[in-house]
Amino acid sequence: MSGMVRVVSPGIFSTIQDRGRPGWFHAGVGVSGAADRASFALANRLVGNDESAAAIECVLGGLCVEVGEPAVLAVTGAPVPISVDGRAEPPASVLYLRRGGRLRLGMAATGLRCYLAVRGGFEPAAVLGSRSRDTLAGIGPEPLEAGTELPVGPPPRRWPEVAFAPVPPMTADVVEVRMWFGPRDDRFLRPGDLCTGTWRVSTDIDRVGVRLDRADGPPLIRRDAAELPTEGMPLGAIQVPPSGQPVVFLADHPITGGYPVVGTVVDADVDRLAQVRPGQLVRFRSER
Repeated sequence: MSGMVRVVSPGIFSTIQDRGRPGWFHAGVGVSGAADRASFALANRLVGNDESAAAIECVLGGLCVEVGEPAVLAVTGAPVPISVDGRAEPPASVLYLRRGGRLRLGMAATGLRCYLAVRGGFEPAAVLGSRSRDTLAGIGPEPLEAGTELPVGPPPRRWPEVAFAPVPPMTADVVEVRMWFGPRDDRFLRPGDLCTGTWRVSTDIDRVGVRLDRADGPPLIRRDAAELPTEGMPLGAIQVPPSGQPVVFLADHPITGGYPVVGTVVDADVDRLAQVRPGQLVRFRSER
């Protein structure tokens, strides 16, 4: 261990996340892990960590931490104002803090989740081989609170290779995601209606999934209201309950379900849905 990071303020909602705990489906435990995997991996690369090192996932911002020893950190994901000891710093850049230094995040104007990585990675106790907080199963390190102290692991051999990483801006406009139809698209009268018009992100959004309301276009109509035998649910599954409001599953999704899955979001686009906010519009594009 090489130091400690103390949480001064956890912001809206902050958890420890890594790449998750694959291999536990037989025990009813999902993978979990960072919701926006690309932003999480970039934060770790910036500070020289292996991409699997645990980091903080913070919703919207407001997080403030203090380092017990000199430390190297990086913030990626939703573009939040960043300050180190009161000095403004750019996002997706390598940040050097002195002993007792404080890093504070403002509130994101676009996007939903930001990631704070520290050189060496955060090392709270692992559960089933992962330090991720699974909010559905209730396992892993508890959500962060003011006063939480997080041990930092030994620094990796390599040093940061760049000072900052250029990243495309996150949009507040319509987010287009690619998807494949199936396996239960035959349960709908016109499954292609999913890709007609746009859907609005509801306020019912968390690490489990994103519920969508129809913004414009025809509703999704099921052939009947019968439930299916319970079957497996992958990351990005677009499940449709009797209400007709699709739910796209994110990192902490249940591993089984009985409502029909009209399609599945292409894996590379799941990260984009992890950054949408309530009220934002989503458009699906079929890849079949």
